[in-house]
Amino acid sequence: MNIEARVGVAVDGGARNALNSETTVHSSVIDAGTRSLSHKQRQIQPQVQIGNLIAGGISGAFSKTCTAPLARLTILFQLQGMQSEAAVLGKISLWREASRIINEEGFRAFWKGNLVTVAHRLPYSAVNFYAYEEYKKFLHSNPVLQSYIGTANVSPFVQHFVSGGLAGITAGSATYPLDLVRTRLAAQRNAMYYQGIGHAFRTICREEGFLGLYKGLGATMLGVGPSLAINFAVYESVKSFWQSHRSNDSTLIVSLGSGGVAGIASSTATFPLDLVRRRMQVEGAGGRARVYNTGLLGTFKHIFKTESIRGLYRGILPEYYKVVPGVGIAFMTYEVLKTYFSPPSPYT
Repeated sequence: MNIEARVGVAVDGGARNALNSETTVHSSVIDAGTRSLSHKQRQIQPQVQIGNLIAGGISGAFSKTCTAPLARLTILFQLQGMQSEAAVLGKISLWREASRIINEEGFRAFWKGNLVTVAHRLPYSAVNFYAYEEYKKFLHSNPVLQSYIGTANVSPFVQHFVSGGLAGITAGSATYPLDLVRTRLAAQRNAMYYQGIGHAFRTICREEGFLGLYKGLGATMLGVGPSLAINFAVYESVKSFWQSHRSNDSTLIVSLGSGGVAGIASSTATFPLDLVRRRMQVEGAGGRARVYNTGLLGTFKHIFKTESIRGLYRGILPEYYKVVPGVGIAFMTYEVLKTYFSPPSPYT
């Protein structure tokens, strides 16, 4: 009996040892696999970020080049009120202004300032899309935010809205001097006060000081934050709604259409701020007399008093013609390039 008990104990002990050994080996394999997967994720993360930067930069530059003629028409109409103190200004005519540009400046003048536009748009769009993806991940996974509000209680629209707004402010402030130079080059008609990008930078710094490169920054930040917030939130919402109802539609068509709707929504909401910032950017440029001397709020009041509410939306028509294809092309190109530059998933 004792012998049988000892044998039983020995057998049970051996089985337990074997089981423990097998469990240890199995756990080691799992740990090794987890470490390997984690290592792959760390390797892929920088590649994804670089891919987002490249995709964002190229998409923005390509979109702006395609819509440069309409962008220049928009800027010229926005600045029209600065040329006269009269309350009643000439009726906006796209074809008349386009004909004037062709007759007086030549067809290439539609792309006047496009080089600096591309120079601005490459880093701006790269930072914008990259920052959007990073802010979105931060809001979704930050433990502090989760403990206070819980991501489950925050709608995707709000996450996209906040991420887009923060991304717009980040990109806009980082590349603002290029945006100001772009506006001044595009605003020139026959008289060429600025001879190019470098000359414009030197002239502005010499005549207006270094801070002259940041003239109108406040209005820009007030406009670009809400503009990009609406842009991204509407785009993501329309795209999600579209794909849930028409899942077989081409991704390119969905991105193009969703981007167009987002462009109209953001431009309608923020166009007055965009007009004010354009006028503040060219205020006093080239030795011209100053029209507004009371800052952002004073400029709003002056435009409303002399040009009425229509003055705050002067140039909105070419803006619509521009943003529908422009924003659509930007999002479509970004989605395609992001997929192209993204490395394969470590889970596959």
